[in-house]
Formats: sequence, C-alpha cells, structure tokens
Amino acid sequence: MGLIATDGNLERRRPVITIVSKDHSLLETVRRCLRLRTPIRRHGGAGAGHNHRLSWYDRSLYQWLREIGLTPAKSLTLSPLHIPDENFADFFRGCIDGDGSILVYTDRYHATTCARYVYERLYLSIVSASYAFIDWLRATVYRLTHAEGSITVQSRTGAHSAWTLRYSKTESIRLLKWMYYAPGLPCLERKRATAEKFLAPLGHAAKRRAGRPRVGWIYNGTGHDM
Repeated sequence: MGLIATDGNLERRRPVITIVSKDHSLLETVRRCLRLRTPIRRHGGAGAGHNHRLSWYDRSLYQWLREIGLTPAKSLTLSPLHIPDENFADFFRGCIDGDGSILVYTDRYHATTCARYVYERLYLSIVSASYAFIDWLRATVYRLTHAEGSITVQSRTGAHSAWTLRYSKTESIRLLKWMYYAPGLPCLERKRATAEKFLAPLGHAAKRRAGRPRVGWIYNGTGHDM
C-alpha cells in the first residue's frame, strides 16, 4: 500500500493500477505478493533511464484504494489515508521503498582534530510534493513510535516544492526495527541490506574516554566488556 501511495498511479477512466520503479526486483515482489501474471515492461523512451513499469487491471483493489483516500494524479493532492495502526509499519516500509531513502555514511569532518572523531551517520527520510501527506505521515509515526522527525522544504524555480521528512540516527534505528519487524517481509532488498547492521540486538562496549557515544551500544562504567 505504501509503495502504491508513493510510486503508484491510478488511471482515471479504468480500474488500472500502475507502479513505476527503477528496481525491477521490487516490482517482482509486488507481482509475487499480489499473484499477478502481468509482465513487467520497460518504462519510457531512451532518455527515461532504466525504469520499469507494472500495470494491472483490478476493480476491487482499485475501489479499495479509492475508499482509503488515494486518487488519480495524486502527486500534489496526496492527503491523509485511512491506514489501520496495526498495518502502519508495513505501510511506512512501502513508502520508504518508494520515495524514501536510508542513508549511511562516515563523517570525518573533525578527524583532522582527532583521529577518534569519526562517526557513522544514519538518516531515514522520505520526500513528497504534498505537505498534507508528509505532515500526516510524521504525526502518525510519532503517535505510534515517538520518533519525532523534522520536515524541511525545498523550493524550486519553475517547479513545485518538495517536502522532506527526516529522522536522526537514534530515531532512524528505532524506525528501522519497527518497520523491519520480522525477517522475510516484502520490501526492497537493497534498502533492507543497508539497514541490516542496525537491526541487530544492542551490544556492549567498554566505556569510551571521549567523543560521542555510539548509538546502538551500551557502555558500562568499569572500562571492561560486560
């Protein structure tokens, strides 16, 4: 559902649902979950990049999507949807697979001052052209997980603004464990692989002398491993 809300499209005149993605494997996952026989096709012309399209006719699913709040040509009009709390982690995972990102990188900005000042950064984020949708997403995630996040806007000349909901490292780890709550869940595997190292149980490390604590580790006060 989250993937259709972000990367999907409902036709106006026919009950046809389309998802466009550069990840062929993600569309294969959709085909498997919905037991579709429709083939995945190349999307766009030579200058469109390596995008793929999955389109299928499903009157009952189309009607259900309309009932929970999805509309055709929804990019700018996407609004709060009727998603049950018990399904929201799956919905959020689909949104991240569609228009979200899991960014991990090494920050060496202060390494010239001290070699120990090297930090691993993690940001979970999602982008939308609809502020109403991104604000609702933030409020619902906060209500369910207490991860607050922050919203920023990028104004572009001659184009519509883009709103980004982003979470800090501590909150991102909490949300990754929430949305990947079990192995084998339908998802974009390359994003799950990026998140995998943060899904392990908390470890223990000796007390650090200086610098910021590593998120995901518990430090004791003796200087020895527990």
